[in-house]
Amino acid sequence: MPSSELQRINAFLSAFARRQAACTVDLPGGFAVYDDAFAHSRANNQVIIDTVVDSEALPAIAEEALGHLPHRRISVFDEEVGTACTEPLLRAGYTHSSHLVMLHAGPVPVGGLAEEVDLDEIRIPLTRRWQGLLPDVDDDVVRHLVDRREARRRGADVVHFIGSRTEEGEVASWADLYLDPATGTAQIEDLITAEAHLRRGYTDAVLTSALRLAANEHCGTRFLTADATGWPRHWYERRGFSVIGHSHSFERG
Repeated sequence: MPSSELQRINAFLSAFARRQAACTVDLPGGFAVYDDAFAHSRANNQVIIDTVVDSEALPAIAEEALGHLPHRRISVFDEEVGTACTEPLLRAGYTHSSHLVMLHAGPVPVGGLAEEVDLDEIRIPLTRRWQGLLPDVDDDVVRHLVDRREARRRGADVVHFIGSRTEEGEVASWADLYLDPATGTAQIEDLITAEAHLRRGYTDAVLTSALRLAANEHCGTRFLTADATGWPRHWYERRGFSVIGHSHSFERG
């Protein structure tokens, strides 16, 4: 059985997706989210499965929900449901990736000199980062990936953009912090550092400040998600995070 923390986290993720969406449509096993303002963002236009679903029927469910789009994305929050869905979706031409749900179990660190920043302050470095990650996409795609952060303000009761600055005042590292004080849940999302400022302590400053802000809002369930195959998971583990579950993502097109 999932832990109470994992159940709380999955409920938070589901609620966040519904709240930030411009439109939602209920489906067997979950729902679809849409936002025409960010049509190039797969995260804003996808199917989300948050309960038991007929795994063999899922490809057809997704096709009906996303058939008007050039891409298909399905997120499955429950580990066992995602595992059951993997084979049918691979047969339907999807690729599969696994994500770790990591809970902060260590003491809340002291310090951290990061602060809340405005989206406009990270627009330029975030644009550069996406251009580096996706050099072959056009400007509209990058613009949607940057501007979609504005929609995230709708996703939780409290949303902060946290950034650490260089001595010259440039935002060197940043992350989102989503808080639901009513359930004591906090998510740290999209922790990114500009290439020119890596390995200088800016990332630690953002993470430390986000954890401290979450603790100050009495959020005892502090979590993030990380690629199961990427190196950052080990960096997070050294800072008090541990893996408590897995989620699944499937994409096509």
